[in-house]
Amino acid sequence: MKKVGIIMGSKSDLPVIEKAVNVLKAFEIPYEVHVYSAHRTPEQAKDFARGARENGFGVIIAAAGMAAHLAGAIAANTTLPVIGIPCGAQNLGGIDALLSTVQMPTGIPVAAVAVNGGANAALLSAQILALEDSGLAKKLEEKRMSDAENVLQNDAEISVRFNG
Repeated sequence: MKKVGIIMGSKSDLPVIEKAVNVLKAFEIPYEVHVYSAHRTPEQAKDFARGARENGFGVIIAAAGMAAHLAGAIAANTTLPVIGIPCGAQNLGGIDALLSTVQMPTGIPVAAVAVNGGANAALLSAQILALEDSGLAKKLEEKRMSDAENVLQNDAEISVRFNG
């Protein structure tokens, strides 16, 4: 199975990345985590992206806050799917990172998940990898069914409490 590359712009993004790592572990998807900044270590970020396919990666997740150019910088240097996670910061709550992540020029696509959406980035990575892995596709289907069962259980509990 291909690996998921997880790049964060700074160590402060780690709480968001840990959500992604937990999902990947649950699905037994191999991954690597690195800290590369689009602005402070652009050469290392570029080298990672350019060598990702040859190094066994199938998807790259890039998490960054504020200016959030990391996902775009990674996408500019690979044709692998790149999923951007805009990370929230104190001053603008992540809207700045969200806009930086989704406003990519034609020809350099970046998929984006919600601000601090580490779990969804990992799930989207799993869905991409599941295109060629029926076992992983089955695990994703089972998770969806389990999630639906949990919602229906919550509905039953709330219904009894409030609807008599």
